[in-house]
Amino acid sequence: MAGVTRREFLNAAGGASAALAFMAANGIKLNANPLGLPIGSQMWPHRARIGTDGYAGLAAVLKDLKSIGVEIVEMISPSGEFKALTDGKQVRKILDDHGLKSPSAHFRGVRTAGNLPTLIEWGNAIGMTHMNMASMGGQVVNGVTTLETVKRTCDEYNKIGAITKKSGLQLMTHNEGFENSRLDDGRLTYPVLLEYLDPALMKMQFQMSSMRTIGDPVMYFTMYPGRFESAHLQGVDAAAGVSVAGPGRLTVKAPPQAEGAGGARAGGAPAGGGGGQGLAVGEDSVDWVKVFEAAKIGGLKFYFVEQAFDVTTRSVAFLKTLNVK
Repeated sequence: MAGVTRREFLNAAGGASAALAFMAANGIKLNANPLGLPIGSQMWPHRARIGTDGYAGLAAVLKDLKSIGVEIVEMISPSGEFKALTDGKQVRKILDDHGLKSPSAHFRGVRTAGNLPTLIEWGNAIGMTHMNMASMGGQVVNGVTTLETVKRTCDEYNKIGAITKKSGLQLMTHNEGFENSRLDDGRLTYPVLLEYLDPALMKMQFQMSSMRTIGDPVMYFTMYPGRFESAHLQGVDAAAGVSVAGPGRLTVKAPPQAEGAGGARAGGAPAGGGGGQGLAVGEDSVDWVKVFEAAKIGGLKFYFVEQAFDVTTRSVAFLKTLNVK
């Protein structure tokens, strides 16, 4: 198999969906994951299997993820569907037992008075380096926010980031809802956030499925070096273009195919979507080599496939074929 290109491999395998079977049938073991970084999985799509089974459910999921080539996972803090996982030391033991690490988690309630010390303690017990949120949760009405809201929200999180950094955790935000909105003057909120967030105190985690809403990740990674330490991967039909929700303009100039915004969750908050609706990474039209080359400039330290288990299996198989140095 030496010297076979990614395209040749996928053609021979019949696409990423058949890659694992092709590898097994031909005795192929590939270890060429992008940038030499461990392949990760976000735990949110696997929440139903964990549920009330708690630690036993977590162990079962981790066993299956490890079997397909996942090396790191991103947890969710112990509330809601993950409320059974309150003992950080026990979570750490289960991770260690399966040869996995969890460098970050999506934390809930970091703004709630009195919550932050407990969440920091939980993250440190597991051995995390990053404290992440699904969204900073600034006020959005019908997909629109204000510059005053952006400034106020960024100031709040810069202060929280200073606290977490002293405790050994780098604060970071994913992009959903608030981050994918527009300002009332028509600008995309996301690049404006990057102006007001302290680069040392607040890093970013790019949601690949939102690229048709907030713009090309290659643009962001190259224009804001060192700001993007994490990413969520999904297959995206990038060739479908951008879903535009209304008039507006970008703060920064994106490639034509990356401009615009669209999609909405219930309540009017723009979705993180625009993704492949079950498309595995590599079964889509994203140029993943370019994305990972730019991600190196952006400061990528880890990435997580955020898809259902069957789709994650196909995505991981593809990522094992992708050698970007």
